[in-house]
Amino acid sequence: MIEVMERGDFMPAKVVIGAQWGDEGKAKIIDILSEEANVVVRSQGGNNAGHTVSVNGEVYKFHLVPSGILYPGTICVVGNGVVVDPKGILEEIDMLVSRGISVSNLKIDLRAHVVMPYHKALDGIKEKYRGKKDIGTTKKGIGPCYMDKAERSGIRIGDFLYPEIFKEKVRENVKIKNAIISKVYESDEVFNAEEIIKEYMEYGERLKPFLTDTTAIIYEAIKEGKEVLFEGAQGTLLDIDLGTYPYVTSSHPITGGVCVGAGIGPTMIDECIGVMKGYVTRVGKGPFPTELFDEDGDRIREVGKEYGTTTGRPRRCGWFDAVIGRFAVRTSGLTAIALNKIDVLSNIPVIKICTAYKKGNEIIKEFPAHLEDLKQCEPVYEELEGWGDISHIRRYEDFPEAVKKYIKRIEELCGAKVTMVGVGPSREQNINI
Repeated sequence: MIEVMERGDFMPAKVVIGAQWGDEGKAKIIDILSEEANVVVRSQGGNNAGHTVSVNGEVYKFHLVPSGILYPGTICVVGNGVVVDPKGILEEIDMLVSRGISVSNLKIDLRAHVVMPYHKALDGIKEKYRGKKDIGTTKKGIGPCYMDKAERSGIRIGDFLYPEIFKEKVRENVKIKNAIISKVYESDEVFNAEEIIKEYMEYGERLKPFLTDTTAIIYEAIKEGKEVLFEGAQGTLLDIDLGTYPYVTSSHPITGGVCVGAGIGPTMIDECIGVMKGYVTRVGKGPFPTELFDEDGDRIREVGKEYGTTTGRPRRCGWFDAVIGRFAVRTSGLTAIALNKIDVLSNIPVIKICTAYKKGNEIIKEFPAHLEDLKQCEPVYEELEGWGDISHIRRYEDFPEAVKKYIKRIEELCGAKVTMVGVGPSREQNINI
């Protein structure tokens, strides 16, 4: 007989998402919260995202493996909504093992789609074909992989367990992709199905010990009252539906994406933490109302080490944008804000916060739905007093009044409580409020 579960029987899970354009420092927050978690889950995106964690002077860079893997005993899940580059995840696994980190608790969902060589090729070819209208993708093949998923021609991780089905799908896809590459894009790059099959079957053999139905693992953990943490990749404004389309990713980095990408119901989520930086950055093209082109922008980039984990590209930097903050709070139902890297703003005499946009003679307080409207928006700034070095501070009470006023103003403008403040990259440089 199946036991009937009621809402009160579940241990609500926590979600950590990026509340800007990504690169908000989610990895550190996830790493801290992972200490108490029994299960850590990645539910969307691919290895186009990167998380950097600093532990005891050691730096770890993650792209697909949840950073909770650094805690022995923690089950780390790559969920069904993730697109997996087998070579990429095996390189991460090998890196972790070489540094003495056990990967025995890593689980990869059988439903996750596989990034294939032709996906990467098409990603690069399409970007080149777009010319000046390119999106600025990482060329990791993520978008084309999600395209195949939506078209229902994708290859899933579970296909590795059925070699004949895997081979048939590869041959069929290679035939179609070669035709598209040569006849549509007039490129000489073609793929040999048998070579791909040989290479990827070897990857599949190595990945077999990690493959399972992770939706059942997550459900049972929540039902048993265990701490489950969902780690987001990318950020709110890169959401395929709600972000600055078309300069977005191919999945749903908002809280709602967790439910589909991990196979759980929304009633199992209780706490939604949005990670924001004390300023804003973005990678790639697209409008950016508070972007700085002066010494302050250069200083923020250099002090904050704002260069991509995956690509090394310099990030565009700007003042904190509360219009974006409010948008993230309402679209993801944020219950708390983790405010990162405010130490980067130290020693800047005047700190600015964007409180609204001005479009012509109109004042706009909600983030525009259309890119063309956003392009016409100028930031409306409020100025606050700056502060000196705060990287050594470990208690909220010890912050200068200027810092406390900055945090309070962000809470008021965004509509959510700041519960954590980051003053540096290390675990101990995170202050609970």
